[in-house]
Amino acid sequence: MNLKSRSIAPPALQEIQAPVAEPLARVLDEMWRIVAVDSEFFRGVNQHLMLMKGKMVRPTLMLLASEVEGAAQPRVASYAAVIELIHLATLVHDDAVDHSVLRRGMPTVNSLFTHEVAVIAGDFLYSRAVQELVRLGDLEVLRVFANASNELTVGEMRQLGALDALSFSEDDYEFLIKCKTAALFKASCEVGALCGAAAHRESLATFGERLGMAFQVADDLLDYTAEAATMGKPTGLDLREHKVTLPLIAALRSMSPARRAVVDALFASPEPTPEQVADVVGIVQDEGGLDYARERGERYLAEAEAAVAALPESRARQSLFDAMWYVMDRRS
Repeated sequence: MNLKSRSIAPPALQEIQAPVAEPLARVLDEMWRIVAVDSEFFRGVNQHLMLMKGKMVRPTLMLLASEVEGAAQPRVASYAAVIELIHLATLVHDDAVDHSVLRRGMPTVNSLFTHEVAVIAGDFLYSRAVQELVRLGDLEVLRVFANASNELTVGEMRQLGALDALSFSEDDYEFLIKCKTAALFKASCEVGALCGAAAHRESLATFGERLGMAFQVADDLLDYTAEAATMGKPTGLDLREHKVTLPLIAALRSMSPARRAVVDALFASPEPTPEQVADVVGIVQDEGGLDYARERGERYLAEAEAAVAALPESRARQSLFDAMWYVMDRRS
């Protein structure tokens, strides 16, 4: 499927997941098994954590990658649970670092419990994931997960170490999203290949990485374009938190001194007003930042498409292609 030959509506995630619906249903059971602990307090935390799980995009990619040549090894459901637990751990830690109070419309662990509980809860998810990998005993899979976890940490430290947010370059941004988002997408597809399509390991790993980068670009675009349910205007959460993403990076290149002063004022304000956020969103759009970011995301997708062009025809392969379309055209 060529990404330029799209029909009217992008595929729904449920359609993409259809070829692996049965093993995907087992992933949640595996997640509960892995985190089970004899502690009433921890059970309460775990129940909240499981409610925070997202759309299971990473487990879906792993399961699809494992089936591009036919039936996958049964253990792939356990590995898919591990990738989602690691992803969940990163969200818990990110919320703790950012002092966020909401995640997907729900209270974060640090706001519902305490900051200390959030840190320990994230560590718990990581440690249980590692225990499961040791139980399964595949050193090569463990190596993939270890590399991805290390990249996540390096990316987070790089972001925290940025002293001047507005000096963040496109190269800095690309490095960051490669570590913080694409690493788990890559690991998902690579481990999937190891569980059923080892001959395509390199191609699927590349596909996952480039898809993950496109996913993050699309996510950053949504922060400028998504309509908040109650406000009816862009949310601008990244701007309120002084986060510089690709749309702003691109717009800064051509900004007049007057417009740059508006951006500087927002970043100098500890708590930017809705009016400041709206003004900067408008400037970024006028300067072509959104168009540039979307074009960059499309280039990542083209690289992902090229990586798996030679995969054998199958329902799983088609779903991987559909996932590219879904990633860039999703609305939430």
